[in-house]
Amino acid sequence: MRWLAISAAVVLLALWMAAVAESSRLTLSAFLYTAAPEYDLQAWVKGGERFPQGAQILVHDSAAERPLASDFFASADPSVSFDGKRVLFSGKRKAQDPWEIWELSLADHSVKKIVADSNGCVRPLYLPDDRIVYSRKLNGHFVIQAGSPGKSEALGLTYAAGNSLPLDILHDGRVLFESEYPMGNGRASELYTVYSDGSGVESYRCDHGPSRHSGRQVASGDIVLVSAQRLARFTSSLAHEIKIPAPVGEYAGDVAELPDNRWLVAWRVDNSRFFEVRSWDARSGELRRVVQSKHTNLIQPVLVAPRPIPNRHPSALHHWKYANLLCLSAYTSKYAFAADSLATVRAYTQDESGHPKLLGAARIERDGSFYLRVPADQPLQLELLDSAGNSVKKEEGWFWMRRGEQRICVGCHAGPEVAPENAVPTVLLRSTIAADLTGDMAGSANGGQQ
Repeated sequence: MRWLAISAAVVLLALWMAAVAESSRLTLSAFLYTAAPEYDLQAWVKGGERFPQGAQILVHDSAAERPLASDFFASADPSVSFDGKRVLFSGKRKAQDPWEIWELSLADHSVKKIVADSNGCVRPLYLPDDRIVYSRKLNGHFVIQAGSPGKSEALGLTYAAGNSLPLDILHDGRVLFESEYPMGNGRASELYTVYSDGSGVESYRCDHGPSRHSGRQVASGDIVLVSAQRLARFTSSLAHEIKIPAPVGEYAGDVAELPDNRWLVAWRVDNSRFFEVRSWDARSGELRRVVQSKHTNLIQPVLVAPRPIPNRHPSALHHWKYANLLCLSAYTSKYAFAADSLATVRAYTQDESGHPKLLGAARIERDGSFYLRVPADQPLQLELLDSAGNSVKKEEGWFWMRRGEQRICVGCHAGPEVAPENAVPTVLLRSTIAADLTGDMAGSANGGQQ
């Protein structure tokens, strides 16, 4: 194994030297980026390895181009602390080691292990209050967890089948992450958000289309992402993505915003070339080379600078085994449902084999409202039926609710831009006790109604 580690280190050093040789002399803020001979951007969707031949985080500043952690066999996924003094990263000390979470002090370059796990952990991010969030390999899938350095117990943030990777901590404190679409069933990627206690999971936008990934929030509050290999953005005033008129080519995402409003982007002409770091000026349209290599992909640019601390999220969860879900009107939806066509809502979870399992059913009131008590911390799926018991609409993917979560949704797949009617839902006028669907009904996906 030792000769393998040495040879890999030599290869990465050569790649780094090639990157230096092609480096632009632009005057830029110090930043970090990852160099990888092979980069499988969407491998995580199937629980696979994004860096099959290893990777190395490099530092770009006025001094010189150099490795961040030169004594590591592999390093990737750099994340700079809010005060700009520390760096979280995924790393392997030796070739046979799993990916684990490490932290490096930029003052003295001391390194300490933050999360140790034999299954592997990747994509760490800083949360407020000295917490971090990362993705852990569990039973062959990437699940998102949060924890405090030095404490062994971690909090799960995702509870649906499939794979998920954290991308950014938004200004309002939510975790922006990418997962499969439909969640738990799909093979494309989509952007979602969840609070740092695992509650409130939702799709960031409902105009699902081509694979969307690698989102980052910029100072304006917009989310810049990659959609069908081109740059796009989500802005609060619109319920759908809008294309960014950036130069033609392929983008790897993880945009870094410079102080002069230029962006650092990982870009290549097409999939026959390697990604390189470029700066893009939206005003002039200029896409200027910053660092390039003829033999390796240069990705994941991140500035080494202080930045605002996101809002802290005070959790309101309880140590219950269930959660309550109030739907104000299932008719409020991007789908068109005829008046009085909805009669029953079914709830499903998954069994140990991943097959749908019926939890039960409840009445939908004439105004479209229903109120459910569902099991916590496990996959959930809803289905709407008419009075004859025929399925009108069923969720394609899965969501979850945390222990003691109290959640109100405007409608079924209504979108975040829809405001509720100023009226008390009929289901609460009839009863303030939720229909209990936490029991283990003796049925499968084809079971009868309650």
